[in-house]
Amino acid sequence: MKLEIFQPTIEQKHVFQNLMELYQYDFSEFESEDVDENGLFGYKYLDYYWTIPTHFPFLIKVDGNLAGFALVREIASEDSSCSSYLKICEFFIMKKYRKEGIGKQAAFHIFDLFQGVWEVAELETNLPAQKFWRKTISEYTNNEFVEIQRDHWPGPIQRFVTTESLPIQSLALLP
Repeated sequence: MKLEIFQPTIEQKHVFQNLMELYQYDFSEFESEDVDENGLFGYKYLDYYWTIPTHFPFLIKVDGNLAGFALVREIASEDSSCSSYLKICEFFIMKKYRKEGIGKQAAFHIFDLFQGVWEVAELETNLPAQKFWRKTISEYTNNEFVEIQRDHWPGPIQRFVTTESLPIQSLALLP
């Protein structure tokens, strides 16, 4: 399988919106969000990923077919351990591509794009996500991560550091 990860243009935002609906439908078993009167969940922060320089949208393709997405942000840190950290805010791989290693490959590639402190958070009720992220981050970091809790987040957060980064323009195709 050929994996491609790229930053979509503003003209491709509608593709992201469509995939976001699938993601939010999947996620609805863990959250209490409902669709609006048009039958859509919507995602009020999506425009930020094309208008704020510290927000990064990524689309994921497998063999030329859309397979998922990731939304990454750089966030100013409130603690003294670092000035900012990177966060995967949303991550979605369509069910067809799960259990194929696509999510792990995509996560590894995205982690490689940015040097610094990372945080990945899951809801307490989302046990499949916790299992995926713990395993993926453990493998990526050779088990060099910590798991923390925050008062404002209802679930575990994995925190780790990447020391090398690829140029973001080199969003490489992975074999």
